[in-house]
Order: sequence, then C-alpha cells, then structure tokens
Amino acid sequence: MNSYLLFALVVLYLGLLFFIAHFAEKKKSNFWMNNPYVYALSLAVYCSAWTYYGSIGVVVNQGLEFMAIYIGPIIIIPAWIYISTKIVRISRVNKISSIADFISLRYGNRRFLGALIALICIFSIIPYIGLQIKAISETYHLITGTETSNNILFDSATYVVLIIALFSSYYGTRYVDASEKRLGIISAVAVESFLKLIFFIILGLFVVYGVFHGFEDIYEQASKLPDFAQKNSFAGLEGGFNWFLMSILSMTAIFLLPRQFHTMIIENRKEKHLHTAIWLFPLYLLIFNFFVFPIAWGGKILFLNEMVNPEFYPILIPQKFGNIAVSAMVFFGGLSACISMIIISSISLSIMLSNNLIIPYGWLDKLKFNSEADNTKIIFNIRKISIFLLIITAFAFYKYLLLGKTLFSIGLVSFVFVAQLAPSFFGAIFWRRGTFSGAVAGIIAGVFICVFSLILPNVTEQFQNSAVFANPILNFFKIPYLSPISQAFFWSLLINGGLFAIISSLTVSNYRERNYAELFVDINDYIRNHEGAYIWKGKANISDIRKILTRFLGETKTKQALKIFNLKYNIVDENDSADARFIKFSENLLSGRIGTASAKILIEGVTKEDKISLPEVLKILEESKENISLNKQLTEQSQQLRVLSDDLRNANKTLIVKDRQKDEFLDSVAHELRTPLTAIRATSEILLDDDEMPVEIKKDFLENIISESDRLNEIINDILYLDKLETGNVSINIQKNNIIETFHRALKPLAHLIEQRNLHHSEVNLLQEEVFEYDEQRMIQVFQNILGNALKFTNDQGMIQTKFQDKAGQLKITVFNTGKNIPEEDLEFIFDKFYQSKNQNLRKPIGSGLGLAICKKIMLAHHGDIQVKNKEIGVAFELYLNSRNENHEMD
Repeated sequence: MNSYLLFALVVLYLGLLFFIAHFAEKKKSNFWMNNPYVYALSLAVYCSAWTYYGSIGVVVNQGLEFMAIYIGPIIIIPAWIYISTKIVRISRVNKISSIADFISLRYGNRRFLGALIALICIFSIIPYIGLQIKAISETYHLITGTETSNNILFDSATYVVLIIALFSSYYGTRYVDASEKRLGIISAVAVESFLKLIFFIILGLFVVYGVFHGFEDIYEQASKLPDFAQKNSFAGLEGGFNWFLMSILSMTAIFLLPRQFHTMIIENRKEKHLHTAIWLFPLYLLIFNFFVFPIAWGGKILFLNEMVNPEFYPILIPQKFGNIAVSAMVFFGGLSACISMIIISSISLSIMLSNNLIIPYGWLDKLKFNSEADNTKIIFNIRKISIFLLIITAFAFYKYLLLGKTLFSIGLVSFVFVAQLAPSFFGAIFWRRGTFSGAVAGIIAGVFICVFSLILPNVTEQFQNSAVFANPILNFFKIPYLSPISQAFFWSLLINGGLFAIISSLTVSNYRERNYAELFVDINDYIRNHEGAYIWKGKANISDIRKILTRFLGETKTKQALKIFNLKYNIVDENDSADARFIKFSENLLSGRIGTASAKILIEGVTKEDKISLPEVLKILEESKENISLNKQLTEQSQQLRVLSDDLRNANKTLIVKDRQKDEFLDSVAHELRTPLTAIRATSEILLDDDEMPVEIKKDFLENIISESDRLNEIINDILYLDKLETGNVSINIQKNNIIETFHRALKPLAHLIEQRNLHHSEVNLLQEEVFEYDEQRMIQVFQNILGNALKFTNDQGMIQTKFQDKAGQLKITVFNTGKNIPEEDLEFIFDKFYQSKNQNLRKPIGSGLGLAICKKIMLAHHGDIQVKNKEIGVAFELYLNSRNENHEMD
C-alpha cells in the first residue's frame, strides 16, 4: 500500500477517534455515560500490541506459554468483582486518582511512598509504551513496503506518534480534578476495543477458511512440523511451574497495571457495571485468543523456510496472498490496540507524575499562594506536558533501546516490575497490620531483584563475568527449570512479600496508618460515614482551610462544597472551629487536583494537630463503629415507622374510599332498581286508567312490564351474587376441562344473535394443550358476559375474534371486538360496579351494570386476571388463567 495513502487513512482514523471523544464529551448521553458495555469494553485496553502481535510470536517460539497471560485474569474473575467493588468504594470516598495515591494513602498518606510507586510505574510502563510505538512503526513500514528511516523527521511513524501524543494531551486533561471521569477518552477506547476484536476475527476467518480449509487442515499440516508436539505441551511438571507462575503474574497485572487500575477503578461510574464486566471481559479475552493458534501455526506453515518475524504473521499472511483489504484491517486493529494502551497509560502516568512527584516535591509552595485560575492553568500544563513527554520518551526508548527486542519480552519485564506493588496493594485492603516500613522495604527489595536479574544482564553481556559478587548469588538462587522471567518474578515477589509481612509484624504503625487500615479493610462499614471515621485531634479554623480551598477550587465551588458539608451533617452554627470530619472533607476536595499527599501537606500547614496514641485510635474507631451500627438501627427503625405510618395513612384512605363507595353503591343500586320500577309503575297506571285500550297495545305494555320485571330480577340476583363473591361465600368447583369446549358451550346461546347482527366471529387456537383446571360454569358465565358486552357495542357487520394462546405459563384468552374505544380515563374503572362512562351520551345499554365486575371477581378467584385494552380499531378483553389452582374458595 502506498505510504502516503496509509498515512492519510491513519489521520482519518485518528480524526474519527477525536470525533467520538468530542461527541461523547459534548452530548454526555446515557449511551456513553451509563452503558455497562462501554465500561466493560474499556477494560479491554489490557489487549495491547502484545496481544495483537506478540501472542502469535509466543505460540511459534514458546508454545502454550501465551495462554497464561489470559488464563490468569479469567481465573481471578470470581474474586475480581469482590476486590474491585471494595477498591472502587475506597477510591470514590477518598477521591483517589491513581494506584500510587491508593497505596500511599493506606500506609499513612506519605508522599515518599507515593513517589516511589509513581517512579516504579513510570520506569516500568515507558518501555511498554515504547513497545506499542515499535508495533505501530514496524507494521506501518511492513504494510507499505518501506524501510525504517534512521532520520526520525523522514519517518511517517514519527508523525503518527506525535498526533497520538497531541490527542492524549488534549483529551486526557479535560478536568483539573484527576479523579473525574474522562467520558470522551473512555468512549474512544471502547470503540477501539470493539474494532480491534472485529478486525482480528476477520483475520482469523481469512486464515482458517480463506487460506486453509478449516481448523482441521491447519492442525493436520502443523502436526507434521518437528516442534509441534513440543510447543503444544507443558513440557512436564517443570514447564507447568513456569506456566503457573506466568498465570499468577497476569493475575496481578489485571489489578496493578496503571491503565487497568485507571479504567477499572477511576473510570467506574456505577458499581453495577462490574456485573457486566465480570462476564463480558473474560468472554472478550476468550474470543480474541480463539484464532491465535490457527494464525500462528498457519503462518509457520506458510513461512517455514523464510526468515520473518512471526509476531507479524497477522499482516504477512494476507500480504502473501495479495489481500490488501485484510492487511489494512489488521493494521488498523493493531493500531487501535496500541493507541488505546498509549492513551490510557500516558494519562495514568501523567497523573502520578504530577500528583506524586512534581507537585509535592516542586510546585506545592508556589501553588499555596497563587489564585485559583493560575493554579488550574499550572496543573493543566503540568499534566499536558507530562503526557506529551512520556510518549516522546517512550518513542526514544523504541528508537534507541528496543529495536532488537520482541514485543513479548518487553511486556513481561514490565509486568514483573509492576507486580512488585502486589503485596502492599492487596495487603492494603485485607490486612490491618501492614505498615509503611514493611511496604517500602518490600517494594525496594523486589525492584532491586528485578533490576539485578532482568535489566543489568541485558545492559552488558559482561556483567556476570565482571561482577565477582553477582555470579555466586545468581547461581545459588537459580532454579534450573524456571525461565528468567519466572525466576525473577518468583524470587522478587517471595522476598518482597516476606519482608512486607515480617517488617510489618515487627513494627508498630502510627495512628494515621491504623486509621486508614480500618477504613480500607472495613470500607463497607464506613462507606456512609467515612468522614466521621477519620481520626484527627487538634486546633483548626474553617476560615484558614477555606482560604486554601479557594486557591484551588475558586470562591463559588468552595461555597457550594461547604454548603453540601453543612447540609450533610446538619451544621447550622457559625463556629469557626474545624473538626475531623471537615479536615477529611477538605483533603478530599484537594486530592483529585494535587494528590492525597499534597492535600494532606497543605491542610497540615494551616492546622495544629495533636498526636494520638494507638489505643486511643482503636477506642475511637470502636466507638465510631458502634455509632454507625446505632445509626443503622435507628435508620431501620425510622424506616419501619415510616412504613407503618404510610400503611395507617393508606388504611385510613381506604376506609374513606370504601365508605364513599358504599354510599355510591347504595345510590347506584337505588337508581338501577328505581328505573325498572318506574317503568313498571307508569305502564301499570296507563293500563289501569285506559279501559278502552286496543288489545295489541295492551299486549305490548304487558310485555314491557314482564321485561322490566325480568331486568329487576336480574339486577337483584347479580347484586346478591356479587355480594357473595366479595364476602367469599361462594365456592368454586375446580376440575380439568377443555377450554375450547367450554367456550363453545358459552357461545352456543349467543350464536343466533351474532348471526342476526351480521357479525363475523372467528376463533384462533394456538394452544398445544387445551385441558386446564377451572370451574366450568363460572368460566361460561365470564365468556357470556364478555361476548354479551361485545354484542352490545359492536356495530352491525363488525367483527368479534377470540384467540387462545400460552403466555409465560398461563392461558391467555383475548376477546376482541371492533366496537368503539373506551375513553382512556375510564379504562381503570370499567370493572367497577355499575360502571358508566362519564363521556357516555347515548342511552345506557340494557343490563345490570355488574357483569364485568362479576367477571373480575371470578377471574381473581381462579388466581387469574382480566384486563381491557384499546386497540387501533376496537377493544380487546384479555383473560389470564393459571393452569393450576390450589385455592378452591372465592377470595
């Protein structure tokens, strides 16, 4: 592909990422903000160039070892959600913005520990970022068929890196508070994660079914290669130990890599999003690695006698067959993997560089006296320049130190160095006895071992020969069957964890360490009152602290923050004395901007703190726990009283309504009875007064008297029957019956009326089983009432349709008619006694007005239901009947 064309496409692709980030930031729609899938896909930043290209090379060179890097995170997933939930809560209440702040805060909020962790992360991850740049540059030149230029000004990959650095600097520093969620960046990363998976799947399908004839064909041909069996086994127990250690290493990486901590913890908007990530993230890893084996062995078959880098088989294979489209997609998939890692890593490292190194050790004194606008500008500039310089430094690493290294080896070295944070990290959330001294000693010792065993031997090949002390030590601790990476990881973590545990057990933590130990380990107990559980004694004025806050937040935001604090703790007096809660609240406000350690230093500068003994700390914490427990009980009791009060209020309303209904019922009964009685009396008086009335008219009058008498009798019977239904004095006879046959029995007496009105009746039977348990006579009554209602309101030549179907374990019967819609405001009252629409301006239809109320009671007695819904051209009554009924009494 032409170099200029590819560069133009890269620029367009990066422009697309700019657009997605800008659109997400500007619109802030729920699709981006509250989408658990966006969050879960952002975690796939774990799959970098190492995954996209490096895994292929590992399969060819080392075999199954590549799987350990992905099996580890998948195995830890069940515990991952518990650990992550705990860390998310700790980070949220303490405004933590990086893993350095997280660990240093737990061990007394010492800036030295934060700086140490920041340095380890920076020196571990810069080569890892360089690895991504190496992948971008080499694949760019590979797909364009150009040579890498020694002059970086004439290398197109240089400008790609510059654009990425500018993009990261701009969107990675949109907020001065580093703990804020970067919606634009995360949205772009989620899109990239989706694209790189799709492109890799396309590559896999091309190799398996385009180049070869399926998985069996690749396996059959690869099995003939001399090293196939060796590369696809664990090489016995010794190889199993290496694989096991690599799995443990990847387990730690999923928590400790700065980019993973940032996406998993800092960018988490809702804890429930973790429930989606717990299955989607491991599924993503499994799908991604599904095609690694066939691509790797397919490439080895195709390039058996050629000297090519197996890590770039994904591009070389489609190129070999002249498929430019697949090659380009693979390139952009790899570009996506690299860009997302570079962006998130550089952002997380810049936060640590600014909050744990530059500000606490260089700019803090200056920031104390600046205005809010100046401080904001300085912090923004520090982070922007940090991101840019980190990426450029990584580019220099690639150009001058990483050219001869494989992607896999660089990634593993970074993993081992970052793993040195594991004992102090996991100890922070599970072990109260962990101390600052133990954490520092363990980390320094672990890093020293990593440097001694992984870095120095590679700096100079003569190191072991020239160092008299090195050789005996290395030989003494060397385990023959472990690889250099496994050996370094095993010994460094063993000594690191051992020193952490031993020194922590032998030293006494100060009151601040123990305070945070309780808050971290028991975060679920303190989550609602974390400021109240912060221990501080001394003298401090709110006005002094407010001045500090104003220099970083501004006057308006400071006022708002203090108002929130006063409302939260019901503070109404004008007392200028600050308590422990206000100290912690103020530190949290500053932490996101300048880091937890710097926030502590600034607040200490305007307060006078008294020392507290460890027993006093434990006593206060115990009292705090008791207060929290008491508050919880009082809250629960208050909620119970509120529920009881609501129940009493509702019961009172119900009694009022029922009393009103009783009056309305009596009025309705009187009205309904008075109507036929009036008709009978009037007709009788006419017959009595007119002796000369013709026989035909007299006959009509007498028939009217009989008809009204029948109606009167029907009303009285329905009233009595409904009363029995409501009082539960009517038993029902539940038996197995055929619902279709029951319906036909109900329909038979009405068939001639349907024909007489020229109505079309259809029946739709979607049932597989027609036998259900119900009282047949009652169901006939329901059917006849519903069909009778349809006959009253359906126009001549209209339609009535009855449908039977299974619906979620229930029998659903729908009786639809093409009559006039029921007014929306009347739908909820249609099953009330003597229902009559307020909007009805026609003569009331003949009947007692109790038919639908009786239907409702009968269906409820069967533990079913009846509903009415307006359709586009009519009305549908929906009957729901359970297939089994245990209660044979009317409820």
